[in-house]
Amino acid sequence: MTELESHLKKFQKELSAGSVSLVLLAVLAGSDEPMYGYLIAKRLGEGGEGVLAGKQSALYPVLRNLSAAGLLDSEVEPSVSGPPRRYYRINALGREVLEEWINSWKTSRDFIDSVLEGLTSQGAKP
Repeated sequence: MTELESHLKKFQKELSAGSVSLVLLAVLAGSDEPMYGYLIAKRLGEGGEGVLAGKQSALYPVLRNLSAAGLLDSEVEPSVSGPPRRYYRINALGREVLEEWINSWKTSRDFIDSVLEGLTSQGAKP
C-alpha cells in the first residue's frame, strides 16, 4: 500500500465512523417494517460503495449503541432458516435525533463544500 493509499484509507475510516449512525437511522426511518442487520446491510449495499461497504459486521455494534441510547426499539424473533434475528425499528426519539443530525450534517457539508469550492475558484489545485 502506498503512502497516498494509506492516507486515503485512514480518511475514509474516520469519515465513515462519523456517519454510520446517521446512515443507519436514516435507513430505518425509511422503512415501514423493522429490519435486521443483514437487511440493513443489503439496503446500504444497493447504494453502491457506502460507508459500510464490505464491513457488515461493523454495523452491529452501532445498532446496539443506538438501541442502548434509546433511539431504536428492538426485538428478537425466531428465524426459520437459522438463529433468531434481532429486528430494529426507529422510535420517536430516534426520529427527532435523526432530524437534528440531518441538519447538522447539512451544515457541515455546506461548510466543507464552500471551503473546497474556494480552492477551485482561486485556481488552487487540491
